[in-house]
Amino acid sequence: MAGILRYGAYIPHFRLPRSEIGDAWAGRGPRGEKAVANHDEDSLTLAVEAARDCLHGWDRSEIDGLFFVSTTSPYREKQGAGLIASVLGLRSDILTADFSHSLRSGTTALELANAYTETGRATNILVTFADTRTAHPGAPQEPWFGDAAAAFLIGRGRSAAEWGSFVSVSNEMMDTWRTEEDPFVHSWEDRWVKGHGFLDTTKTAVRRLLEKSGFQARDLDRAVLYGPDLRSHRQLAKSIGLGENTQIVDPLLDAVGVAGAAHVPLMLAYALEQASADETLLLAGYGDGADAVLLKTAGDVQQFRGPRGVTGHLESKRTLPNYNRYLWYRRLLEVHPPPALLVGSSATVLWRERNSVLRLNGSRCKSCGAAAFPIQRICNGCNSKDAYEEIGLSESRGRLFTYTLDYLASQTDPPLIQSVVDLDPGCRLYTSMTDADSAEVELEMEVELTFRRIRKAEGFYNYFWKCRPVR
Repeated sequence: MAGILRYGAYIPHFRLPRSEIGDAWAGRGPRGEKAVANHDEDSLTLAVEAARDCLHGWDRSEIDGLFFVSTTSPYREKQGAGLIASVLGLRSDILTADFSHSLRSGTTALELANAYTETGRATNILVTFADTRTAHPGAPQEPWFGDAAAAFLIGRGRSAAEWGSFVSVSNEMMDTWRTEEDPFVHSWEDRWVKGHGFLDTTKTAVRRLLEKSGFQARDLDRAVLYGPDLRSHRQLAKSIGLGENTQIVDPLLDAVGVAGAAHVPLMLAYALEQASADETLLLAGYGDGADAVLLKTAGDVQQFRGPRGVTGHLESKRTLPNYNRYLWYRRLLEVHPPPALLVGSSATVLWRERNSVLRLNGSRCKSCGAAAFPIQRICNGCNSKDAYEEIGLSESRGRLFTYTLDYLASQTDPPLIQSVVDLDPGCRLYTSMTDADSAEVELEMEVELTFRRIRKAEGFYNYFWKCRPVR
């Protein structure tokens, strides 16, 4: 039986209290806060972080495929899965595919990954989910849209949970949408959308799943249910006949918000972090219809989780100072950099240096063992020529050797913390620091590496690795 071999998650470091949104529009915001991607993050970088959490300690050469699920991919015509696979250092002879355009793309991708591995056409498939949806400023959805990511490794063998019965229901209606020209998500009249769309369709999918599997609602140990807000989530649980305080998994709306196509997978990862052996889980996602699936936990579920997971990321956070900063991070307030900082880029150079830029590979001399970044043909230690092997540095930690604060780089969140890091493999990396308070930066502080968007030039995005204080 195919199942979930590993699971991980990523929630951005920053949170915006919903009261700040209410104050910005002279109203009262809902309770709680939402997770907000930093100015150098997008759905692709979020997916990379979740995948790294999921694959911690796993042999990446065993992965046969990678799926990327998002309604907010940075590119409209370029595969995100292929880029993520390259960043993670996966083999080139694997299946890569993107799933998009619907909030239930996540459950669909999981079902297809399960079917692909169950039939033996692949051994392991990594499924990544990430979204950074934006509501129109002042719209009712704005306080609820949050940013997050999750990742699952699907395959055969000892697993955290086995994939069971699956039901899918299609329902064509204009409830929530975004056209090619729209930067913001649109929605029709709220009661109609939630009543005839979300509630009716999801109930139908769950009812058919229970009938197909011979289960009753009371037989379920945990239920992972999508919900656009807390009230609708409770209405759905009640209509299915589930006990709110005994069976329903926290929808994470107070702490994260609705994370688009990544939300149900994020909740599933959170449910598995709390589950015990031999539990029956219901998973239900909504978007242009609904998907519902039953899972059965097996063994010590926690041993299959990433080192941070949902719980670790929920506990590691920093509050955005104000609503204006949020608008800046979402690129709703444009900040023009000085002309001197407008630099170009080269697709040819990025292709040639992709191992260094995307995978953060360095070199280690086979003669004396000295490490270097970027890759050096001539060893700085013993002058040996072309006697090196490539080594991966992205999972390394290090200590801050020196830094400077740049207040003139206005295209970033000032001050820009330019850093020189001594990495554990024995080489130095010159990069920027992110997710940090400049007042708290000090020499010899421990840092880790994170994949971020650097800039857009020549019509495409440039990515590289930054350092951040250990979360």
